[in-house]
Amino acid sequence: MSAQVKSRSRVQDHGEVFTNEREVNAMLDMVKQETERIDSRFLEPACGDGNFLAEVLRRKLSVVRSRYRRSLLEYEKYAFVAIGSIYGVDILEDNTQECRDRLLSIVEEDYLPVCKKRPTPGFLEAIHFVIGKNILCGNALSLKTVDSSGADTDDPIIFCEWSLVGDKVKRRDYRLDELLEGSASNIQPPLFGLSGTPTSEWELDEETGSMIPKPIREYPLVALYEVGQHE
Repeated sequence: MSAQVKSRSRVQDHGEVFTNEREVNAMLDMVKQETERIDSRFLEPACGDGNFLAEVLRRKLSVVRSRYRRSLLEYEKYAFVAIGSIYGVDILEDNTQECRDRLLSIVEEDYLPVCKKRPTPGFLEAIHFVIGKNILCGNALSLKTVDSSGADTDDPIIFCEWSLVGDKVKRRDYRLDELLEGSASNIQPPLFGLSGTPTSEWELDEETGSMIPKPIREYPLVALYEVGQHE
């Protein structure tokens, strides 16, 4: 069982208390079906060093391995989908980096037996790149990124959406404040996001009946093993 507190000063300054593994699993079991759906998206707004996200990833990869371990290409595609669906924000830079390292280690531990310790060139590099974009140092209350001192910057938190189109990857970037602004009852798009800044263009999602922002940037399709090489 890992410690729930790193230091008294961190508790006093940031309210940092880590959730024990038993409680993590009990809470995730309440949405067990979603934790085992490979493409189900999870966002942890105060992710710490990744207690919740690590367990979600383990559950997703367990499903990937059980379904696709006989085909390395299929395993790599759906492992990419699994890690691409996991997002986290933490205000402390060391937590952010520890969470990234932890998630990458979980992928490597699951992947290396499947690929017989002969990773496909570019695969783990793509996973590393996605984790770096999905686990960010920021303030989940202000929805801004933070600097090395922990102070808010003027930049909004921006997350990437990763989706497979055949054997290639489509990346679209969204502002988190705009994503949180949309709701099923919101028929008119807001003029300003939660951070008080003008929003991007919005469109109606026919599936949910809600207004959703258009991406602030779209990228050309790229081979999975080249993700991050052309940014």
